[in-house]
Amino acid sequence: MTIAMDPGAAAVLAALHRAGYQGYLVGGCVRDSLAGRTPHDWDICTSARPQQVLELFGEEQCIPTGLQHGTVTIKQDGGFYEVTTFRVEEGYSDGRHPDRVNFVADVREDLARRDFTINAMAYNDAEGLVDPFGGREDLLVRHVVRAVGDPASRFEEDGLRILRLYRFGAKEALDLDPATARAALQERARLDCVSAERIGQELYKLLSAPKPARWMPPEILEQILPGLDCARQPERYAESLRVVDALISDPLARLAALLAPAGAGTACDAVARLRCSGAQAKEVCTLVQESGLNLSGDSPRLQARRLLARLEPDTVRRLLALRQAQTGQAAFGETARAAEALLEEGACCRVSQLAVTGRDLLDLGVKPGPMMGRLLAEALDQVIEETIPNQRAALLGWLKENHSL
Repeated sequence: MTIAMDPGAAAVLAALHRAGYQGYLVGGCVRDSLAGRTPHDWDICTSARPQQVLELFGEEQCIPTGLQHGTVTIKQDGGFYEVTTFRVEEGYSDGRHPDRVNFVADVREDLARRDFTINAMAYNDAEGLVDPFGGREDLLVRHVVRAVGDPASRFEEDGLRILRLYRFGAKEALDLDPATARAALQERARLDCVSAERIGQELYKLLSAPKPARWMPPEILEQILPGLDCARQPERYAESLRVVDALISDPLARLAALLAPAGAGTACDAVARLRCSGAQAKEVCTLVQESGLNLSGDSPRLQARRLLARLEPDTVRRLLALRQAQTGQAAFGETARAAEALLEEGACCRVSQLAVTGRDLLDLGVKPGPMMGRLLAEALDQVIEETIPNQRAALLGWLKENHSL
C-alpha cells in the first residue's frame, strides 16, 4: 500500500532520509489516510534527536515547540509539521504526564507507547506501513478501537485516553474492543485527574461526531458531569441520547440536550466545571433556559421574528433544532425556515435595524436617556408584531400619536 503524502510532509521526510535518519508519518495522518480521508495534520517521527533536527533544517525553518519531549515544528512549503524523536515514557505519578521521556532508536518502541492500535501506525514510501499492533486490521477489518498492550496501563498513564476511546469509536464508527471497554469503565475515576479544559475539549470532539450517543455510556458521562444523575434516571438519560443523535453535529446544541433535563442551574454548573469559554457557556445556558419553548398559534414568521428580537440568530437556529428533536413537532422546523427567510431578507428584528434612530427622537425633543431606549423598544415591538411597517414616516407618526411628541 502507498499513502499520497502532503508535499510538505514528503519534503521533510526526504530531508531526514538524505541526512541518514529514519523518518515516518505517524498517528492520525496514517489512520485517516487508510480510512480514505485527507489528513488535516501530518505528524512525523524520526530517529534524529531534537538538536539534530534543528541543525538539519536551520533556525529560520524551526520552531522549538517541545524540545524536552523531542518535538520540533518545521515550517515547510507554507505548512507546519511536528517532528518528534522516537521516545518512550516512564512513570505517570500524576496520571497525566510522564515523569521521564527517553529517546530510543526504534520506531516500534515509539509506537508501543501510544494509546490505541489505530493510532500506533507509521509509514514511509521505502518501508510502507509499520503496524506492529494490528491497527490496520482493527480499523478496516475488525472495526474496533483497541488499546496498545494492556488497556488498564494505558488509562493509568493518562486518564483522558478514556474519553479518547469513545471519541475515536464515534468518529470512526468503530466498536470498542471488549477488554479495552471494560478497563475504561473500571478506570473511569482517573478522569478526575485530568484538567477540566482537556475534558471539555475531548467532550466537544465527541459531541461533534455524526451519531455519538452509542459511545456515551452513562458511567462515563456521570463521571465528568455528575449533575446528569444518569444512574438513577436511566430513562431520562436514554431520551437525552436520542435527542443528541437527532441533532446535527453541533456540540453546543447537543451539550444543551444532555443538560436540559437537569435544569438551568445544573447546566450552568456543568459548563463552569468544563471551563467552557464565556461565549460557549452563555450559549449552552441560554439553550437550556429556553428549552421549554412552546409555539403559539401565530404564523411561523411572526414567531420567528419574536425569537430573533431577543436571541442571536445562531441561538435561534440551535433552539428550534433542539425543540424539534425533543418534541418531533414540525412547527419548530417551520419556524426555523421562517427565521432563515427573515434573515435572508434582512427583516427588522432588532433596534439597530429600525428605520428610526435616536437622532430622530432627539429631533422630536426626546432627551438622551432611558426614555429614548424605551421608545425605540416600543417601536420595535410594533414592527415585530407587524402592526406597523418598518418605515420612518410610519414609525414617527406612531410615536408622535402615542407619546405626544
